Amino acid sequence: MPKPADTSTKKLISLAPDNWVRWVTDIPDIKAQEILSGEFQWISRESDVLIRVTSPEHGEFLVLNEVQLRYNSKMPRRMRCYAGLAEEKYQLPTYPVLINILPTSDVEILTQFTSNVAGLTATQDYRVINLWEVDVNIPFQQSLPSLLPFVPILKGGGNESTIREALQILRRDDDLNQLETVLAFFATFVLESALVQEIMRWDMAVLRESPWYEEILKEGEIRGKAAAEERGKAEGIISSIRTSLEAKFGNEALELMPQISQVNDLERLQDILRTVVLANNFEELQQSFL
Repeated sequence: MPKPADTSTKKLISLAPDNWVRWVTDIPDIKAQEILSGEFQWISRESDVLIRVTSPEHGEFLVLNEVQLRYNSKMPRRMRCYAGLAEEKYQLPTYPVLINILPTSDVEILTQFTSNVAGLTATQDYRVINLWEVDVNIPFQQSLPSLLPFVPILKGGGNESTIREALQILRRDDDLNQLETVLAFFATFVLESALVQEIMRWDMAVLRESPWYEEILKEGEIRGKAAAEERGKAEGIISSIRTSLEAKFGNEALELMPQISQVNDLERLQDILRTVVLANNFEELQQSFL
């Protein structure tokens, strides 16, 4: 059974900050100087990490890391605000990076915020990294332990042997072995839960303690607030169920959506979302709806 872990983004990045900032900026000679405080308006969540860096070519500046479970349409404006607040507090230019963990099919992922009011324009560029597009060899070849827990969802990482290799690396290091809960959670998106349990050799119920598990459950409520008034929160949870079904079991699983869409009870929809996340396979999921 893994020990309780600090699996915040700040903890992950602090494992190898120099390698991290080199990866997110593509600047080979960059150095991380300090992980700064985010104690000001908006930049206060565990997924926001601000790093003061320096490079011979670009001098001193900030790398702002925003890690999202899934992209949403509010992110361009948010990245603009984050960059402005960071520059105001620390009086340094900012390199914003948005990292999306899981894909979403209903929103175009933008790399720029733009607005125009009465001829006055505002623009904010930011780099976007989608983890499902990142080659799985990168965390192994570039000494990026921060990415090891995400191996199952990286490009080419959804297989048992690669996940086992990542797990072995995590377990060999006292600073890394607590991250296996995160690795196990994302492994359930590509492997049957029974196989993940056999690989990890502990009770899969521990996944309920994972902050990512909690976030994916809360996602339904968050999406529900933005859904149409006639369905409210139920619509948001149904949308989250659809995305999770497709990500974990493929298009075949979407055949369940007509039945799920008829459910209006919020607690029942939350139960369905939990079932999708923890189901061993599609056949088991089908049985739960009989």
